[in-house]
Amino acid sequence: MKSKNTKEKNLKSLTLQFVPYAEIASLDSVERIRKLLKIILSNQIVLLQGKLRVEEETRLIEDTMALVGTIKGFKGIELAVLSPKITGNPFDGMKRGIAKFLIGESDSITIIGPASIVREMRRDPNKIQLLLKKS
Repeated sequence: MKSKNTKEKNLKSLTLQFVPYAEIASLDSVERIRKLLKIILSNQIVLLQGKLRVEEETRLIEDTMALVGTIKGFKGIELAVLSPKITGNPFDGMKRGIAKFLIGESDSITIIGPASIVREMRRDPNKIQLLLKKS
């Protein structure tokens, strides 16, 4: 039978950091990526309200790939975006388009985690499964 101390030593912590859309809305692309990379490089998983623009997502992936091999233990990132599915009449789509223009992509959630912690992210339209590596 394992002692209480042995069990406590086997437990590892996992930190999820929520980043509200308002916190990145006023930043330019470089600052957004820098902010997210700082969190990821501290071995935390980012829960971002909203989503990055396609070019920002591409740049984030390029920057992380450039860091692989230069930072000890850094193996890249895993990234997934969950956005609501648009259904309904054309008027609903128009309302969503206007809201998107005014407030941005804040109705989506982006999860970004270091590949050293996150083994895989499985997506379907309504959920994301985050599979972690065994320590």
